[in-house]
Formats: sequence, structure tokens, C-alpha cells
Amino acid sequence: MNILVTNDDGISSSGLTALARAMRKLGKVWVVAPDRERNAVGHALTLHKPLRITHLDAQVFSVNGTPTDCVNLALKKLMPKQPALVISGINRGVNLGDDVTYSGTVSAALEGTIMGIPSIAVSQEGQEEFHFDAAAAYAARVAKLVLKHGLPEETLLNVNVPNRPLSAIKGVKFAALSRRRFDDPIVEKRDPRGRKYYWIAGTRMSWNRHTNSDYDAVREGRVSITPIHLDVTHHAALDLLRHWESLLNGRNRSRTRRGGGR
Repeated sequence: MNILVTNDDGISSSGLTALARAMRKLGKVWVVAPDRERNAVGHALTLHKPLRITHLDAQVFSVNGTPTDCVNLALKKLMPKQPALVISGINRGVNLGDDVTYSGTVSAALEGTIMGIPSIAVSQEGQEEFHFDAAAAYAARVAKLVLKHGLPEETLLNVNVPNRPLSAIKGVKFAALSRRRFDDPIVEKRDPRGRKYYWIAGTRMSWNRHTNSDYDAVREGRVSITPIHLDVTHHAALDLLRHWESLLNGRNRSRTRRGGGR
């Protein structure tokens, strides 16, 4: 079976290499990844410049685009048939809570899910040193189960692995997305000519939303796995606000009865 491996840290990332090595034990691996780092690009598609593919090795390609571009090109142009699995990572740093909305790693898995292929995003906690071997081992375990049992419709898995050796990980926990809060998220500075410039940065201060959260799982030394659904409709709010239809439609009818216009 074919497995597509991609990421947002770029084709030369050690995390990508570790993930591809682990996946080769499960099937024939195709690696299609950005030619450089594409962190925090979200689910962006490149629409205003040409995309170019560089063939680096057997079933290994780089693309001058986003992770979402890579998945599209892999599925529509490079691979002879649809893969059994799309797996993205191993990202250098966690993608917890609201980070999934910015993450290129998660967005690559999101694109695979949109295309109807079981998809997984894998991220590794850490800053300078990373236990990619631990993340790769758990990625392989999760991938085996997904290949065997599949996933619910329109659902991808977001996997985050704590920064510790494989033997020190305390297990796996299925968890909900947390909510992050930052202190001073915009940093203002001045260049040598006195002009202001800004960094979107800040210090992460707290995580909350659920007691059974992905942040809590990683903090406890567990691998967190969060199922993410494509339908982001808040169905409870939809039912709660439906009575607004009569208020909004009533205003339109009132204007119509008065003749409308000016």
C-alpha cells in the first residue's frame, strides 16, 4: 500500500526523515514536502504563483509551496493511485488546542481528509532537542490502527508526543482541544532608523477549556490524540439561534410592505 508523508518544517527536517523511516515498515512511502519551512501557514493554497516540483530521490519530492499544496500535487500529479494514508510531521513543537488552526502540519492532514483519505498529524514537544524516535514509534502504532480500522468520516487525528524518551512516556490519552492564552502577543520594536516593526510573539501563559485536554495529557507525559472533524458548525448554537430567523426575516417583510427602497 502507498503512504504519503509530508510536513511543514521542510524537506530536510529530521522529523520528516524519522516519520518516513517508520512508515516504510508499513507500506511504500512517498515523501512530498515543502522545499523550506512553512510553519503557521494554516490551510493556505498557492494561487498567485507557479508551483514547481523537484525530484530528489525515488518517491521523494520537494515543492516550493505550502503543505496543502504538497498534498494536492502528490495526490493529483505524482502518485499513481490514492494512498491508504496521509501522515504529516513530525513537527518540531506541539500543535495543541487553538494551534491546530494555524498549523501547516495539521492542515496537510486536513487536506488529506478533505480528499477522503485517512489522515494523521504528528507533533513532538520540544524546543532545541527532540525525541523524534519516540514520536515516530507512536506514529507507527497509530498508523497501524488507522490502516486496519479506518477513521470516522471527515475526521483526522492530531497526535502530540511529550518530549521524553520512549521508555518514559506514560501511555496514550484521547483528549479534547485546549484553549491557549498569551501575554503580550504583539512585540513592538524599532529598527536602526527608528521605524517601528512588530513580531507576533508573546509568552504562552495558560491553557484551559477542558480538564480532559490535549495540553493536560502532554503535561502528564502522555501522548495526546484528538479527533478533529471537518464540520466546524456549532450545532447547539445553530439550534439556539434559529429563532433569529423570524426576527431577521420579519424586518425584511416589514420593509417590503412599506414599499422598500428610499
